[in-house]
Amino acid sequence: MTAIIRLTPRLTTIRRLDFSSRSGPNSRCAWSGRGHGTVETTTIGNIVRFHEQGRFVPEGKARAVAFTNVYRWEVESDRLRLFHERRGADQAVWLFDLVVSEPGTSTTLVSRDAHVCGDDRYAAHLTLHPDGFDLNWRIEGPRKDEAIYYRYRHD
Repeated sequence: MTAIIRLTPRLTTIRRLDFSSRSGPNSRCAWSGRGHGTVETTTIGNIVRFHEQGRFVPEGKARAVAFTNVYRWEVESDRLRLFHERRGADQAVWLFDLVVSEPGTSTTLVSRDAHVCGDDRYAAHLTLHPDGFDLNWRIEGPRKDEAIYYRYRHD
């Protein structure tokens, strides 16, 4: 069973997220820190939306910053498409398509092509776990050198 088939029913059961971000030596963003929050899912056909909200604490800071996101997961037979709906569903930003990393792999998906935003490139790696999945992002560009580690879990 491929990772896409195994992941599809899990998407609708995700209820929480934890993440850490780490800025590398070439980053001018200084976006290191930790966050946690809740996920509410909605499903229409092959589309699952993650309505995320929570708190992010930048490294070295005492105060948390509130965040909200809406990510749209579109399940296709050979890929999982990820969009960010920061400007609404009708102006969603395509991030990347996740595909099986190697034939026969049942726990891992990788971005087929990097998402290009200006001079920055976004890529990701998804790993299935019994209680959810991890989504590890890598963002590289002239001013960005970021790694973001999301942990999506059932409860």
